[in-house]
Amino acid sequence: MKNLKYILLFTLGIVFFNSCDEDNSPVYDIKGGDNLAVFELSKQIVTRIADGTEYPVDVKMKVTGPSLTAVSGDITVTVEADPSSTAIAGVHYRIDEPTFTLKADQNYLGYFTGVTMLTKDIATPLEKSPVLVLKVKETSGNSTVIASGKTFPITLNYACPSDLAGEYTVTVLRDGAPMTKYTSVTITMTDVGTYRTSEVGHWTAADLGGTPGFTFNDVCGVLTVPKQNLVDLYSNGVQGFKEGSVDEATGILHIVYKVWGDAWESEYDCTYVPVK
Repeated sequence: MKNLKYILLFTLGIVFFNSCDEDNSPVYDIKGGDNLAVFELSKQIVTRIADGTEYPVDVKMKVTGPSLTAVSGDITVTVEADPSSTAIAGVHYRIDEPTFTLKADQNYLGYFTGVTMLTKDIATPLEKSPVLVLKVKETSGNSTVIASGKTFPITLNYACPSDLAGEYTVTVLRDGAPMTKYTSVTITMTDVGTYRTSEVGHWTAADLGGTPGFTFNDVCGVLTVPKQNLVDLYSNGVQGFKEGSVDEATGILHIVYKVWGDAWESEYDCTYVPVK
């Protein structure tokens, strides 16, 4: 399925169309007070180290609709992989239990926990991350709650082992000129292959407040700085524009990023040397 195009809602006799470019998709006739079993988010990204471990994947789901307050009893939901998935069953993922229950006493909010991400025999880095596309196949328990038919993509990122957390001395060139505002940095791991520095730009942590530093990712020795707000507080942007690197022999990191505001922009070329 290439594109989820439109959801058309009509006041009387609502009709939900899940449209595709190349094939005929089911048409759901949502009459009056019918409700939908849906995925809470529009997409999900799961990053795990390819070390042979099997990782559970939790997916938020809910029931929503115009007559939700009138729904009673638990709702049984069956989830399946959509043919548009690029992830391969038995290689990248396994659906252990496709059916689960959204409970009335939990306000029809819950997690589908039937998916497992597989990492055995996965050689990283992959050229492209596989995507598992889920959809609700059917529901039971209350005739006013039906499957939405909307697809939900889960990108499965396979990471190499990464251990960059620690203390570093840092040399920073701001727009080509040496900067001495700070000379040491602490790097903390916040998730698999994701790190946060203690300093950013030409300020110390005390100068800015907010969440000190900036976030960067390590994917098999390639370092990237995703677009983010300065210390998660200001409208100024922070983003890498060159791939950074890790020297496997010395542990030295090289990251180049920029910080910009309404009327200015600076480039920061940083070399982090681990403190032994």
